[in-house]
Amino acid sequence: MPFHFHLALENGVKPSEISGIITHLAFYAGWPHATAAVAVAKDIFAERKIGADQLPPASGPLLPLDEAWEAQRAERVEEQFGAVFPGVVQYTTDALFRDLWLRPDLAPRDRSLVTVSALIANGQVAQLTPHLNKAMDNGLTQAQAAEAITHLAFYVGWPNVFSAMPVAKDVFEKRPR
Repeated sequence: MPFHFHLALENGVKPSEISGIITHLAFYAGWPHATAAVAVAKDIFAERKIGADQLPPASGPLLPLDEAWEAQRAERVEEQFGAVFPGVVQYTTDALFRDLWLRPDLAPRDRSLVTVSALIANGQVAQLTPHLNKAMDNGLTQAQAAEAITHLAFYVGWPNVFSAMPVAKDVFEKRPR
């Protein structure tokens, strides 16, 4: 991880974006993974003299909410799970889609790319269709998505990528051209 954090910074990824990615991955890859990444980032930021002034605030102005999309998402989740898992449904709305996804430290396209990558890395293809569609709505092209999936094969293994490819292919084929 230290090698890749240094490489990211050398390639122009801002410290605020690294911080945003780690925060985002806490929700999509799990808190233990994010906590491990925070420890590595902390050391690298100290080594490079990256201060808190270069990191996003814990709270502040959020990006505008896509009211129509969010209403549809919330309705689907509520219908499927609200009666049985009301806490998860509420946190999904409040913490995930009305806070995390609206933080300005990552562009929506980049946040979507991080999410799609985390889902593939964790073998969570059941969540891939809506998130890949949202990524493409957020500006990720089919060519970029295909290249990201190819790149992931070397880091998350061929089985995870081969499980994701049919889902991604289906998304690509069903999207308007």
